[in-house]
Amino acid sequence: MERYENFFIEGRPYLDKLVIRIIKDPSARSLGRENGEIHLSAFESTPQDILHSKNVSHLTVTDQGYAAIGPITWLAFNTKKKPTSDKRVRQAIAYAVDRNFLVNAVMMGTSRPAYTGIHPDSIFHEPNVARYDLDLDKANAMLDEAGYARGADGMRFPLTIDFGWPSAKPMAEYMKPQLKKIGIDVTVRTSAGFPAWAKTVSTWDFDMTVDVVFNWGDPVIGVHRTYLCNNAKNGVIWSNTQQYCNPEVDAILAKAGQENDQQKRIALYSSAQKIIADDVPIYFTDTVPYHTIFNHTKVGNPPATIWGTCSPLDEVYLKN
Repeated sequence: MERYENFFIEGRPYLDKLVIRIIKDPSARSLGRENGEIHLSAFESTPQDILHSKNVSHLTVTDQGYAAIGPITWLAFNTKKKPTSDKRVRQAIAYAVDRNFLVNAVMMGTSRPAYTGIHPDSIFHEPNVARYDLDLDKANAMLDEAGYARGADGMRFPLTIDFGWPSAKPMAEYMKPQLKKIGIDVTVRTSAGFPAWAKTVSTWDFDMTVDVVFNWGDPVIGVHRTYLCNNAKNGVIWSNTQQYCNPEVDAILAKAGQENDQQKRIALYSSAQKIIADDVPIYFTDTVPYHTIFNHTKVGNPPATIWGTCSPLDEVYLKN
């Protein structure tokens, strides 16, 4: 990309040229950063690479620059298919999942816990919701009370869990032994690729799935789509693929989308998040650990605003 001479801010951008390379192999990117070939890489999310790069003297690692994107990882349920159509089952599963283990062990401390579908860096995030902290005794009791008794093999019922990309596999595989503790026999289903996973999930042929969804700044853009009753669209990925429907939530979101007063919007989204947390169409696990890694001996003023490298990069410069 060449510098645009008629950019609307005089004197910018500072760089004459940007060379953007798509390198799919994390090891190749890591080597390129270490040998100075790559000055900056964004959207890095592999825990091992993030932690390794923190120990390279000429590299700086930051998670700043992704607040507006608002990426969240979650475990989604098919709310129209038994037994996950039963809210008590979804709540029991939530109590059986150890969010802290996912953050600190699976993600190696590179992500942060997420408790709602609105990113914790957003002004609309409500932290005081039902969090379903790990409680296996409670989870087992809820399933007993709901009538899902254990069979002779100790299992109550089977469930499948899908994932659509390699980095989601560890979380999906974690669910099998963890949910066995409450008598759920989980089968991990590996898709042939992202398109196959997207088709499975968007046509509602699943019980549970690991997913990553972006907020995209304002909840109207990236949050409403997940919960609106009329947005359960067959074949459309990242619509309301859970087929969740609560008219009260619909009404609150509609009002929040039309409200101009920021404080009133915050209050409305707070109410919606509390209701959704109770209904548990989705169990939120953590923020996606996107990081920007740059060579601080070469890169000046790296992009760290809420839009990060999605911004024009007009103030970034190359040090001598």
